[in-house]
Amino acid sequence: PAAEYRDRLDRVRKIMDAANIDLIFAMAPESICYLSGFAGHWYQAQSGKAFPPTSGLAVHRERDTTMHFETPSEAVLAHIGTHSPDIRIFPVGSRRDGLPFILQELKAAGWLKPGARVGLELYNYRPNPMVARRYEEGFKAAGVEVVDATHIIQQARHIKSPAEMACLEKAAELAEIGMAAAEQVIAPGVSELEVFGVLIVAMTKAGGEFSGIIPPVISGFRSNALHPLATRRKIQKGERVNIDLCGVYNRYHVNMARGFWVGEPPKEALDIHNRSIGVFPAVIEPMLKPNLEVLKFCEALRDYYVDQGIWDESYWSGGYEFGLAFPPDWVGSFIYDLSISKPGERFLPMTAVNHECNFFAPNKTGLSATIDTFLFGEKDARIVTTRPREIKVLHA
Repeated sequence: PAAEYRDRLDRVRKIMDAANIDLIFAMAPESICYLSGFAGHWYQAQSGKAFPPTSGLAVHRERDTTMHFETPSEAVLAHIGTHSPDIRIFPVGSRRDGLPFILQELKAAGWLKPGARVGLELYNYRPNPMVARRYEEGFKAAGVEVVDATHIIQQARHIKSPAEMACLEKAAELAEIGMAAAEQVIAPGVSELEVFGVLIVAMTKAGGEFSGIIPPVISGFRSNALHPLATRRKIQKGERVNIDLCGVYNRYHVNMARGFWVGEPPKEALDIHNRSIGVFPAVIEPMLKPNLEVLKFCEALRDYYVDQGIWDESYWSGGYEFGLAFPPDWVGSFIYDLSISKPGERFLPMTAVNHECNFFAPNKTGLSATIDTFLFGEKDARIVTTRPREIKVLHA
């Protein structure tokens, strides 16, 4: 609803005010969508020089509206698919270079004054370095100070509204559907790509959307890595199959990874897996609550794994923020583990993170990959993905 977008803008403006930033020109797809609802499938992120990414959303800390700048190619989509109250389309003659028009319009509206502090999302893949440099130089030539403001909208997005949390709940349901569909098709002679296709179809039939990362389906020796793309490789009897996917609803992501075994799994592989997932009832479920200290949580995880004798086999014990995302990534800005997290950091109310419980199994039999997503509410927290974590044995 429109009120949701007004509230988001107010939150961003308050953070801007605290950071003494007068204007942000946001170009990250997530930022534009967060403040306007605009969602497309092409953002010129890696296109040729003839198609530079120049569209974006201007936010002023003293104005209760935004200016949404778009190319003529997206004029229709901007008008029918957003809550943007002020949409300004580049002139056709300069449709590939919106910067002069953007600066002209911002100055004419009194949004861009000499001496102002202007924030650009410099720690972002869009725009590419050459275009980012040109925007930085263009704004500086207007007599303003340019600073990195990537963190401003990210900070606002970290705390979810009830409507956003509802989207995450729906995304979790879609993740469960995708994993269940994959289980039904995994068998000797079936390719990784076939499994991938089935899980995607199942989630989209249930109302899911494409995810920010292509979900991997990994079998055999390849399961010793966590990020291969699905291939035409045929799954064989006696192999592990790992699947890492996200359910997506209104661009909100919920992550889950589970392991399967075609045939009987080796005892050693089964043992380390069961010891690794034992952390959920032993540590995670008793500790999980809003405002939980991140380092305290990470240390408790490590202590459990050390006690189980498997800490040295850890691929990664940590996680990161989930929420609104577009390709090429679903990893949010808040990331936690023993090497990254700082004293005083907490899992705040109305946030969402995943937790990765990934360990190398003996004899190169692959990674024991288990990932779940946590939702922290105002008063409680829970693991929103509920599928059993034990290795699912198929065709034994």
